[in-house]
Amino acid sequence: MHTTKVRKLIALAAALPLVAVMAACGDNGGDNGGTTGDGDSTGGNKLTVWCWDPAFNLYAMEEAEKIYQKDHPDFELEIVETPWDDLQTKLITLAQSKQTSELPDIFLMQNNAFQKNVISYPELFTAFTDSGLDYGQYPPGIVAYSTIDGVNYGVPFDNGAAIDALRTDVLAEAGYTIDDFTGITWEEYITLGKDILAKTNHPIMSGEAGGADLPMMMLQSAGASLFDADGNPTIVGNEALLKSIDIFKQLVDSGVMVQVNSWDEYISSFVNGTVAGTINGSWIIGSITTAQDQSGNWDITDLPKLEGVSGATNFSANGGSSWAVSSNADVDLAMDFLKATFAGSTELYDIILPSSGAVANWLPAGDSAVYGEPQEFFGGDAIFAKIIDFVAKVPSNNTGVFYYEARDAVSDAITQILGGADVTTALQEAQDIVEFAMQ
Repeated sequence: MHTTKVRKLIALAAALPLVAVMAACGDNGGDNGGTTGDGDSTGGNKLTVWCWDPAFNLYAMEEAEKIYQKDHPDFELEIVETPWDDLQTKLITLAQSKQTSELPDIFLMQNNAFQKNVISYPELFTAFTDSGLDYGQYPPGIVAYSTIDGVNYGVPFDNGAAIDALRTDVLAEAGYTIDDFTGITWEEYITLGKDILAKTNHPIMSGEAGGADLPMMMLQSAGASLFDADGNPTIVGNEALLKSIDIFKQLVDSGVMVQVNSWDEYISSFVNGTVAGTINGSWIIGSITTAQDQSGNWDITDLPKLEGVSGATNFSANGGSSWAVSSNADVDLAMDFLKATFAGSTELYDIILPSSGAVANWLPAGDSAVYGEPQEFFGGDAIFAKIIDFVAKVPSNNTGVFYYEARDAVSDAITQILGGADVTTALQEAQDIVEFAMQ
């Protein structure tokens, strides 16, 4: 699972001076953006894995080990729980000290940090060029996170497809159903939200003050980015960003969206019934379902889209992660293991879905009967089949090396704009900050 706290730690870890980073990479000179896979951290039939979250990622790896052992009885995984912030720090330290022999065979990588790490530390990664893995079985927008210059470096795992989750009992009180929120624009969403607020006294959503999750989801829903194809910041004059900020301001000013001070307050706002819904990555389902007294009164649908913006859709993502194979790995074994499990086993996803809510990015998993089962908490709707459909439609966008620096700068600009600052001036300041960081 992913939280705003975790994502902010990415930015902290990524904030080391890039000059030092690139110097460390340049000295090692990985000519293929990674190694050819000559490393051997463990050898034999054992692999070492670094990942975080025992109930989600570690659990998934444990189940993948059992499945692989059916055809490889001597196979063994050593799974080391490594919080994301620690994992990112370890990667930076090992790259700069050139101690790549201390890398595990496989490690998990936040999707929005994947490109930054491969570009900055190519000597830590092995490309999947000769793996035989069929990337056509994944949504292009998800594959793009771990693809650099046309080369794949990861196996997509957990699904960050965004959902609009709503309290159907509150909607009904105001005379609406989930269908009224399906396939709509943000303008329509705000109109509906105002009416629901007036009739029920329930704002329809909440978000952390100073957070940029929602504007970034809006941006990606149009396949837009804070950078152009060459990696140059496009904060000033960015049509999709300007529209996203305008919609965000309307949400806050109208009272349709309530801003809170922390992640815990955000979760509490819909668990305790203060607000009637939330928009976030599908992993938020794990938090929603903790409110057992609300079972049967939730459902999900797609996101509103940006009206009048080129490429706009009703689909986006927030969060998600992918498995990477290190330059020190037993490459053949690591890639065969990943290909046979996370990129090849419907059984694996059938096992982990009910307990962890780990919705697959691997599209064939969506054909399983498990994904089509009605979920009592969500009014009997087969929500996991919906999410699989959503993820296939998420537009790709360019994250690049300085994604988190740009995201933080834009977040600060939005806070200023909500406080009355001039939009153009605030965004110019944000672009200046990013351009300075890029120097």
